[in-house]
Amino acid sequence: MAELSPTDLQKALKGMDYPTDKKHLVERARSNHADEKVVRTLDGLKEDRFDGPNEVQKAVFNQ
Repeated sequence: MAELSPTDLQKALKGMDYPTDKKHLVERARSNHADEKVVRTLDGLKEDRFDGPNEVQKAVFNQ
């Protein structure tokens, strides 16, 4: 998988309301016109519930 930066992730999830689930993360990334690698990464997360952006960052970068 291509490298994903924290900045890419932040841009993809701009405006996200928390807590949320994986489905809504993917929807937000698509609505923010995120790169497909970001969408695939979010869709592939093992966790399904996130209380805030820090939890998403940990799930994405500590896989």
